[in-house]
Amino acid sequence: MRNPRRRTGPLLAAALLAAASACGLTSGSPMVDDVKPGSIGKGKPLEGAKLTVTSKEFTEQLILGAIMGIAFQAAGAEVIDRTGIQGSVGSREAVVNGDADAAYEYTGTAWITYQGNSKPIPDPREQWRAVRDADVRNGVTWLAPSALNNTYALAMNQANYEKYRTRTLSEVAALAKSDPGAVTLCVEGEFANRADGLPGMEKAYGMNIPAANVTQMDTGIIYTQTAKGACTYGEVFTTDGRIKSMNLVVMKDDKKFFPNYNAAPTVNTDTLKKWPAIAEVLDPVTAKLDNTVAQDLNAKVDVDGEDPHQVALDWMVDEGFVKKG
Repeated sequence: MRNPRRRTGPLLAAALLAAASACGLTSGSPMVDDVKPGSIGKGKPLEGAKLTVTSKEFTEQLILGAIMGIAFQAAGAEVIDRTGIQGSVGSREAVVNGDADAAYEYTGTAWITYQGNSKPIPDPREQWRAVRDADVRNGVTWLAPSALNNTYALAMNQANYEKYRTRTLSEVAALAKSDPGAVTLCVEGEFANRADGLPGMEKAYGMNIPAANVTQMDTGIIYTQTAKGACTYGEVFTTDGRIKSMNLVVMKDDKKFFPNYNAAPTVNTDTLKKWPAIAEVLDPVTAKLDNTVAQDLNAKVDVDGEDPHQVALDWMVDEGFVKKG
């Protein structure tokens, strides 16, 4: 799962935002899930609403967009599906300008890419509050965040874990000092060069990893090479389903270096004023989302080959949020 939310810097984002405003979005298609209220949507508080849901194009976002749309349908709304927009900026701008009504977004993406900040806020709740407050002027309202945090991490296979027993990045740093040859890394090219990637991590943790110990490769290959033990540690995204399916051990970012990318619903403020029940419909669903749930759902798509929308629907039914009609 390549995560495009990390591919856009603030200056490029500004240009793309303008382009997105000019060209708009293509028409979506209706969501036609046969669902009725379960634990959410009772009384159908969104009856009469016609809501457009959008998302980015990677697996997790497709699932989250479907979850949102299914919740709205159960609450009585007609839903237009505009999920799968390429890159972060298109889906974001759709919510800003009213081409779409709502989307799940990540706090770190908003703070750094959309709002132009360079230094993340370590506390996830404070990061969410800062993003929420800054977006008021953009006509976007952030609802309560989830514990789902799709950020960077290092992971290792079970054999290397049994050998080295590191569980935190501080312990990785200590290993790099005591046994420099033991710490080899498989990483993306971008991670290898970004300030919020490898160089910043080395600085924050006092690591000095020789360039010869770092191999750059595509995301998917990183997971397979790490699982094989070709490198001791691989760069991963914390909600990727392959972490669980390949039984990788994720190192804790004990100094909280990496930005928080907590998922939360973003809603066009005018839409929310017209349909305030959107918050009560989405809040219980968002509260259930965490990294374990995301890994399981993502794996059903990326490992098992299931359809993202069907995965979302099955989860919503299994959790009792909605019932099949």
